Amino acid sequence: MQESAVREILERLAGWSPVAPAQTRLKGEFEVFVRAGQGAALDRDGGPEHLTGSCFVLTEDLSQVLLCFHRKGQFWVQLGGHVEPGDRSVAAAAFREAREEGGIADLRPFGAAPVDLHRHALSNRFGACRVHWDIGFVAFAEAAAVPVASDESEAVAWFAVDRLPADVPADFPVRLGTILDELAAQRSRSR
Repeated sequence: MQESAVREILERLAGWSPVAPAQTRLKGEFEVFVRAGQGAALDRDGGPEHLTGSCFVLTEDLSQVLLCFHRKGQFWVQLGGHVEPGDRSVAAAAFREAREEGGIADLRPFGAAPVDLHRHALSNRFGACRVHWDIGFVAFAEAAAVPVASDESEAVAWFAVDRLPADVPADFPVRLGTILDELAAQRSRSR
């Protein structure tokens, strides 16, 4: 499974032309990291640095985003997590994590193309994990969908994309703006 998942994410990255120049630079770094680590890049036990999959759950009109208050991190952030052995791809892991952490079964993935790359260091509260190389995807849910927190989150809630809570990571508002730009570009290309 690991070999096919590595091949799949390298194909997804190669086929993606990010809108933001910073994402293009990061894409190259991700490709080098995945090629160098191969299966270990996907394995949370393969070393202190590994890939994770995020899912930015949005309403169809892009006015609201679903965030969880991360128990270990103590901040509001998108849903996501580690790639598990049963996941056929990083995108599948991201969508599985979103369903588990957000408690909304009816998520509609916006394809399997990435919309975001983000590398971030982690505190010692995250155990052996030191750096996550996160690949972000998008799924849509109805604004009326009621989220339910999982064991990993203290809370899950909808927020207006232009009124995020104060305790998000410092770069999160810019990151979300870039994702919305990327999503708009991908939508216009698919028309």
